[in-house]
Amino acid sequence: CWFVRLSDVRLFESEGNYVRIFFNDYKPLILRSLNSLDERLDPKTFFRANRKHIINLKWIDTIEPWLNGGLLVKLKGNDKIEVSRRQAVKFKEMLSL
Repeated sequence: CWFVRLSDVRLFESEGNYVRIFFNDYKPLILRSLNSLDERLDPKTFFRANRKHIINLKWIDTIEPWLNGGLLVKLKGNDKIEVSRRQAVKFKEMLSL
């Protein structure tokens, strides 16, 4: 059992009916859907990058253009997440890119 500040969570990743939470060097699973988490998280801090990932905007290291109009986001901690084409439009508007 962990008590983790949301600011320490850099990434949520869907795995079936579970969600893997990435913080520090840990990656535990919780029995929740990514959609249920997405509804409860602050949209100013967390962004739904694609069907499988929610990223913490404060952990972004770099943003690069990617395939088919999408983006590749590199997080501190070396996680690489592809932002889908549809979400890339929202992402660019939100960050004024």
